[in-house]
Amino acid sequence: MVRDNSPKVRNKRQLARKRTSRASYDRILIVSEGSKTEPNYFKEIRSAYRLQTANIEVRASDLGTAPIQVVQYAQSLFENGDSHKRLQKRAFERVYAVFDRDEHDSYNQALSLAKSLDKKLKNDNNQLISFNAIPSIPCFELWLLLHYEDIQAPIHRTEVLQRLKHYLPNYEKGTNNAFANTKQHLELAILRAQTLTKKFTAYTNPEPFTDIHVLVQRLTTLGK
Repeated sequence: MVRDNSPKVRNKRQLARKRTSRASYDRILIVSEGSKTEPNYFKEIRSAYRLQTANIEVRASDLGTAPIQVVQYAQSLFENGDSHKRLQKRAFERVYAVFDRDEHDSYNQALSLAKSLDKKLKNDNNQLISFNAIPSIPCFELWLLLHYEDIQAPIHRTEVLQRLKHYLPNYEKGTNNAFANTKQHLELAILRAQTLTKKFTAYTNPEPFTDIHVLVQRLTTLGK
């Protein structure tokens, strides 16, 4: 009997193997604006906490870096999957779209779209999924800086990077080991981020804000 080794059949076999390797906890899809910095950070957490790669997918937006494009790509990836990258459609319980405020015109639109999708889409188990925007004002690096400083006033992204480099001299966009280099102060950063969310919201630009801690807490407690 000749074994069918066509690309289509190989993809089906690979997807089947992936299904069997999943853990029992939530399946999470993370889509980020950045192509390296944020994906590297969340992949580090996945590795550090020994989370199954079959449960935690981390992708950069293929549609573009505007916030609305990040949310739209997260929706499309969830609904349609990606057979070329062995990603099944609707194969998650939680979807997170990670993006910065910066000067993006579509920021508020992205927040609204993400909110409209929450508890509206169903996964492959016919369950309504959690769909969340994870914004930062002004940028992702605010989250890293909170590991070292209690930021309470508006701050420009350039100053965020300058001050972060005081603590992490080798930090650059796209760097590796950002989680490893900051994790000793993780609990303090979470407390500071939570304090900001009590004072400000994702809409109160230019006041500093980040929801990265929400996703980090979800990941770091997932396997427990």
